[in-house]
Amino acid sequence: MTEHRPVLAVIGAGPAGLAAAVAAAADGVRVVLIDSAAEAGGQFYRQPARGLGARRPQALHHQWRTWRRLRATLDTHLAADRVTHLSEHHVWCVERESGGFTVHALIGSEQEESVAIRAHGVLLATGGYEKVLPFPGWTLPGVVTAGGAQALLKGGLVLPGRTAVVAGTGPLLLPVATGLAAAGARVAALVESAGPRDFVRHARSWVAASAKLVEGAGYAARLTLYRVPLMSRQVVVEALGTGRLESVTVAALDSAGRPAPGTARRIACDTLAVGHGLLPHTDLAEGLGCRLDGTAVCVDDEQRTDVPGVWAAGETTGIGGSTLSLAEGHIAGRAAAARLTGAVPDPRAWAPAARARTRLRSFFTALDAAYAARPARWTEQVTDETVVCRCEEVTAGAVREAVGTLGAGDLRTVKLLTRAGMGWCQGRVCEPGVAGLAGCALAPARRLLARPVPLGVLAADPTEPVDPTAPPTPPTPPTPPNAPNAPNAPNAQ
Repeated sequence: MTEHRPVLAVIGAGPAGLAAAVAAAADGVRVVLIDSAAEAGGQFYRQPARGLGARRPQALHHQWRTWRRLRATLDTHLAADRVTHLSEHHVWCVERESGGFTVHALIGSEQEESVAIRAHGVLLATGGYEKVLPFPGWTLPGVVTAGGAQALLKGGLVLPGRTAVVAGTGPLLLPVATGLAAAGARVAALVESAGPRDFVRHARSWVAASAKLVEGAGYAARLTLYRVPLMSRQVVVEALGTGRLESVTVAALDSAGRPAPGTARRIACDTLAVGHGLLPHTDLAEGLGCRLDGTAVCVDDEQRTDVPGVWAAGETTGIGGSTLSLAEGHIAGRAAAARLTGAVPDPRAWAPAARARTRLRSFFTALDAAYAARPARWTEQVTDETVVCRCEEVTAGAVREAVGTLGAGDLRTVKLLTRAGMGWCQGRVCEPGVAGLAGCALAPARRLLARPVPLGVLAADPTEPVDPTAPPTPPTPPTPPNAPNAPNAPNAQ
């Protein structure tokens, strides 16, 4: 007799998605783990391509033992057919329908075909993406995001350059600088716009997560070992070069957040890895109509959204690092499994993870407040000629004109008047910068499609959703040549 178990679609195979998948599978549901990457792990546990033959991939990671345990548990569930992993599947829409959901995903690197996957519940673990504020010269070749530099190193074993400056604000800068230095790059400086006083103000909150303090101290020790200068309360005001990056200009910030006169200095480099924090990735949640709190998806104690049958975990609910993502993923997976199988969720089943979640959320709220001392007057340093939307080549001057002359009062109107945010990235790269220049708040896009989709896919006849957990259909035996309906038979039409 065939066993019928509810299907939970987990979208995203980073720390939150992996923790959710293994927890839900252990509690009796079939899990379809859908991810755009070729290998599970997400950005945090990004693995080198298999063809590179990396001998010591653990050298690029911390919390390697946690990853190995998580990977081994996932492999056990895969072998037992409790989890189906769909790699290189790019989810572009999730539809609500009677009795469940249909997840639409483009397949492979070409992304020219789409598959529809049916599930009874959906768990969003789509992570976050980088926030980069524009400045003169940021479009020069050699300027990359901090996470982009880390991805090149982890996934491709590639250094983005030989001499690097890591700049911006946020905790991501520390592992990026140490990773580049450990891989052989000369890190000329780590330029952080926050300063020691910003962290002292929140000293009481650091006690709640002592492991994070130890982790931070470890990075600081490694930076000292590699002789990387740490320049706090300073900012990159311009990237310079002819054809590609050759140097950056760095200046100290005054009490108002402006570059202080007489403090500018030039640092030679061929790479600038820059980032100003992370933002939750909420496109699919917005398309489903999930309520947001600012830029993050709202969830309850079970990690449920306000849309029935939809859970969310990890950085889509707020930026908080891998440990918090693992805790939230575990809670979401167990709670979703209970709800989908008709059981009453028992919070005692995930009590340790819930305590870790509370502690870490408090820690990261304080950490975000400390890093909020990013340059308050950054827009004053952006010249009218600076391109702020790379896809559509929209300048800061065009955005300012849309607001000051044409009367745009919100981000959508600025987009309509300038085309800023209408390109391939759909505003993910430029939107924070455009909003800052326009003086507008970031607002949910509520797009039906979470990523660009070929017109051929949209125009094709809708396909019947498949159950990827079902065994493959055996091939139809070939028709004998002399059969009445065979193509070459005498009576064939």
